[in-house]
Amino acid sequence: MPQFSSEFWFQIVLYAVSLGTIYGGLTARIKSMEEKVNKHNNLIERMYRVEESAKSAHKRIDELREEVIE
Repeated sequence: MPQFSSEFWFQIVLYAVSLGTIYGGLTARIKSMEEKVNKHNNLIERMYRVEESAKSAHKRIDELREEVIE
């Protein structure tokens, strides 16, 4: 069995720490982006409801105007 120098093990540990740091950073970044997408989607859904409500309100206003004119 070959014997590895302390430099080799130091380098292995350094690579492991580097990979862990990169993985953690990417995971945090992806989670942050998912939260932003969820907020955006929620906004889109809310705006759709507002537009539907506005259409209903405009229709009702038009009906009331017609009643007043008659």
